[in-house]
Amino acid sequence: MKQTLDISAVRAFLLVSELQSFTRSAAVLGTTQAAVSLKLQRLEAAFGKRLLERSPRAVRLTADGAAFLENARALVAAHDHALAGTTRIRARLSLGISDHAAGPELVPMLQQLQAITSDLVLSVGIGFSRDLLDLYDAGQLDAVIVRQEASRRGGETLTEDAFGWFASPRFRAPAGGPLPLATLAAPCGVRAIAVRALDKAKSPFLEAFVGGGVAAVVAAAQAGLAIAPLARRIAPSGLVDVGPSLGLPKLGRSKVILHAKVGDAAKRAALRTLAAAFRGALAPK
Repeated sequence: MKQTLDISAVRAFLLVSELQSFTRSAAVLGTTQAAVSLKLQRLEAAFGKRLLERSPRAVRLTADGAAFLENARALVAAHDHALAGTTRIRARLSLGISDHAAGPELVPMLQQLQAITSDLVLSVGIGFSRDLLDLYDAGQLDAVIVRQEASRRGGETLTEDAFGWFASPRFRAPAGGPLPLATLAAPCGVRAIAVRALDKAKSPFLEAFVGGGVAAVVAAAQAGLAIAPLARRIAPSGLVDVGPSLGLPKLGRSKVILHAKVGDAAKRAALRTLAAAFRGALAPK
């Protein structure tokens, strides 16, 4: 008699293969590490093959697990499509992410969300932390990933960033002149931190470049136009921190916070996935 695959076990397999951790996968699924391990054991028993290599330090796909990966994704997608039917309207999860918080983790976050569910339409907006919090408070966003506001309490800390003054290796500070800065426009919180630090240190500066997004600010720094205050996590490898060599004031640290208010179970599971993926992308490899 042919074995029947448990779709929940296949979902667990996809999540563990993406996060490379039973602990983080259990947190996403809202269950225990032992329960996730049992699902995977039953799935491997159905195949008669080992799909994952487990060690105290990491979880990796075996050759058989890698071969099953695409079929597993297709199976979950087909299952969700069959349940949804042709007339069901999928729920929408609206998420706002601060431009200064949306680093390279955004890609694995979205990949891992897609890997375990197709029940949701994901709507993602990028903007200033303060603007996103206003939309969240007005009920227009289900959740936001933003930099911590001094007067704001609550939320779940995803990471804490250190900041630096980043520029192209070709950049040369003007002798005796004000420091050229590349920033986002007000009310950007990172801009405010940088301006306060320079004012306090009595370091003259001018806003040489104002970008509409962090990508534009980074481009200006890469082009050698100015120095950009950036979190080390999102600064491209081609830029260098020139703060110590130029005697610039330290910028300190800032927390990245997830605020959410959702009642739908699928949305809650999606947000757990996003939070776990964010932390997973930051974990040492």
